[in-house]
Amino acid sequence: MYTTIRNQYETKKYAVYTILGYTMEGSKDILGLWLNETESKHKWMQIFDEIKARGVEDIFFISMDGVSGLEEGARSIFPHVIVQRCMVHLIRNSVKYVPSKDYKAFTKALRKVYAAPSLKACHSPFDSFKHQWSAYPGAIDVWTRNFHHVEQLYDYGSAIRKVMYTTNAVESIHSSFRKVTKKGAFPNENALLKVLYLRIKELETKWDGGHIQNWAIVINQLLVHENLKNRVLKYLV
Repeated sequence: MYTTIRNQYETKKYAVYTILGYTMEGSKDILGLWLNETESKHKWMQIFDEIKARGVEDIFFISMDGVSGLEEGARSIFPHVIVQRCMVHLIRNSVKYVPSKDYKAFTKALRKVYAAPSLKACHSPFDSFKHQWSAYPGAIDVWTRNFHHVEQLYDYGSAIRKVMYTTNAVESIHSSFRKVTKKGAFPNENALLKVLYLRIKELETKWDGGHIQNWAIVINQLLVHENLKNRVLKYLV
């Protein structure tokens, strides 16, 4: 999310990056907050290197929007990570090319694609979608360029797909952050981070003892995946 920091006589917009992790026990853990004016592969490599130094041994999946350099930076430290684009962000990117009168029908057609029960079942509605909405080539192009992210979802069980297909959990945290940052510019980075830290402590109290819905099913689906089974067992023992 973006917030404003006042530096002497000028104000600047800063991006606040939040990484939310799900532990092997299915609980939420905010791994850190970072402020930056730009996005780059080098910056993200530093962030993931820091996370690893602090004790994160492995990352199975990263769900993200189109943050520049994140995928390359993450893979440089965690080479086996699976990076998934958020379907909700892809929808937002594509509806920019669609008149508001067609939003509802457009998103309904898309849901048949990314929420299909199987990979085979998603190809037919995608072909229909491209034909039906050919009048909006900009919107079609967003999904054609990123369709491998839709296909990748079907490498995993439905419970895993439900966790990884969207960044809504992080969006919810940012929404909570905005409630304490909306009053105006902060005098410096430390002042902003202190306010956000206090909000995180409130969120962690709220989450204490809770688990991601259907987490047992998620773990079972991870265990039947040939490429993930041994990695999962290492941390379940």
